Amino acid sequence: MPKTNFQELLDAGVHFGHLKRKWNPNMEPYIFMEKNGIHIIDLQKTIVKIDESAAAIKQIAKSGRKILFVATKKQAKELVADLVKNIGMPYVTERWTGGMLTNFPTIRKAVKKMISIDKMAKDTSWDNLSKREKLQITRQRAKLEKVLGSISDLTRLPAALFVIDVLKEKIAVREAQKLGIPVFAMVDTNSNPDDVDFVIPANDDASQSINLVVGIMTEAIREGLNERRNEKEKEEADVVATKKAKRKAKEESNPETKVESESDKD
Repeated sequence: MPKTNFQELLDAGVHFGHLKRKWNPNMEPYIFMEKNGIHIIDLQKTIVKIDESAAAIKQIAKSGRKILFVATKKQAKELVADLVKNIGMPYVTERWTGGMLTNFPTIRKAVKKMISIDKMAKDTSWDNLSKREKLQITRQRAKLEKVLGSISDLTRLPAALFVIDVLKEKIAVREAQKLGIPVFAMVDTNSNPDDVDFVIPANDDASQSINLVVGIMTEAIREGLNERRNEKEKEEADVVATKKAKRKAKEESNPETKVESESDKD
């Protein structure tokens, strides 16, 4: 996994924090200086935290568990959705529904409802419904889709959350804390890093900054998934090879078996 590039972070504006008057004192360890009333984030510390987070998130992906990305702010939602779709991880880019984690069974019921509507639309019974009934069901489906997004694929609670802007997503962070789900997050100078397990001190407002950091995380996840797939393929190949070796050893120890197997081929 390549190390994070300082110049790339600088070019993306990852170092720009908020106005000094808006700062959270708990972010002091990650602040390099103040310039024109704006806090500047220490990118050397950002690099360390990005690399730590990428390594941890890669291992989660390699284990086969899911990481839920939460990014509902305007400048983040589309680019996060595009990046996360490519690695098959769930994401929430519309409003966070309270209880999405802490009341997960109810959320699963809503997902099942959405799936049943999809099945109904493909069934012959759909044709027997009136236009009004179809419209009502279609609207209900659209509403569920907007609320649930890609979490419809989640059959169990995620192993971790990756959050852009912990202030905006405080409900999601709070729910994860209650359930002991680790939180990875981009944390700006106006936020509290104490609420986060894996802090990435970074500008969480600029789209370039968000795109770069999330891109690094999704690439780490991709590596984890690839390693998992390669290891499974190797395990399967080893099982086949072991079976062949056992069969060969058995045939060599029992000539009659070998003769029988050869006659079977004839």
